[in-house]
Amino acid sequence: MDPQSVERTAGRALKVMAIFGTRPEAIKMAPLVKQLESDPRFEASCCVTAQHRQMLDGVLEIFHLKPQFDLDIMEQRQTLSTITSKCLLGLERVLAQVRPDLVLVHGDTSTTFAGALAAFYQKIAVGHVEAGLRTHDRYSPFPEEMNRSLVGRLADLHFCPTGSNQANLSAEGITQGVYITGNTVIDALRTTVVEDYSFATDALNHIDYAQKKVVLVTCHRRENYGAPMEQIMSALRTLALRHPEIEVIYPVHLSPVVQEVAHRHLDGLANVHLVSPLMADEMHNLMARSYLVMTDSGGLQEEAPALGKPVLVLRQETERPEAVEAGTVRIAGVQTETILAMAEQLLTSPESYREMAHAVNPYGDGQACRRIAQAILYEFGRMDCPPEPFQAEN
Repeated sequence: MDPQSVERTAGRALKVMAIFGTRPEAIKMAPLVKQLESDPRFEASCCVTAQHRQMLDGVLEIFHLKPQFDLDIMEQRQTLSTITSKCLLGLERVLAQVRPDLVLVHGDTSTTFAGALAAFYQKIAVGHVEAGLRTHDRYSPFPEEMNRSLVGRLADLHFCPTGSNQANLSAEGITQGVYITGNTVIDALRTTVVEDYSFATDALNHIDYAQKKVVLVTCHRRENYGAPMEQIMSALRTLALRHPEIEVIYPVHLSPVVQEVAHRHLDGLANVHLVSPLMADEMHNLMARSYLVMTDSGGLQEEAPALGKPVLVLRQETERPEAVEAGTVRIAGVQTETILAMAEQLLTSPESYREMAHAVNPYGDGQACRRIAQAILYEFGRMDCPPEPFQAEN
């Protein structure tokens, strides 16, 4: 950290602003904001861009977060350029008003990149939560891979979920201000998953989780638009028809592209439930009650292993290889026959299922937010020692 920044903040609480705009960001940043708010050594504030309005608001409600600033940028059929430019302009005004000592951004969204860039333009330090994830293909996932790579160059502090994330940064010459903290999503899971849970989406209360094999599906990434998504939906349709004993639950993303292809392939199947996007606590509790997760989401690859659920990744690669190495995640790709073969193996082979369905958690121990807060305090001269790094279970 810049010595001038440390000197400038001496004798007062550190002003830290969290910036996020999408549902996944909110889930992972909410416990961190709460951690900072509970510590008098911080003056914590929160700015949301509302890149995703409806899905973001649900998470804010669950975690009882009230942002001090809301840019409310979302518009119909928004483009990457409109998201980024509106974020930059809105954040310019907010940061000039607040002048935080540190801005925290998360992951790899357009809000993340714009938030880091807006802070850099005003010479405000940037902390990158969930730093160091890489596929090494700049167009996959798009635009996320380039967003997180660019933020890696802009950030002063890098909070890596795992040691392999730290190694990615080291290979790029980023070695200062790097901490292995675990992933904050595990902190969030500890508060959202409960045994006696009632779903707000009533259809989910009528599923026989004890007798049925519930397959939880998400599919929404831009790189899967077109032929890959057609192949994925074809695989899901065939899987549901061949296996009437399963219940497929698919919370369909609000994107018109995703809505059209999902309903065209899956409408009318008795054991397929196309539901609206779920609140964070609903998704976590549904995952805990599921048999298998099939997803192109990054977050679910981290959450499901913590709950002992096998994951088939509906992508060609993943920037989260730790669970693949641990054996709880497998890359199914985007070809119909491969997806079908891998899903059916887990549905029909108890041995194959047992090999994956063991709770190995390479992503965290529920203490990531504490480590991040301690790392910030250490960097600003408020603690003598850095936090101990997170170490995954063997």
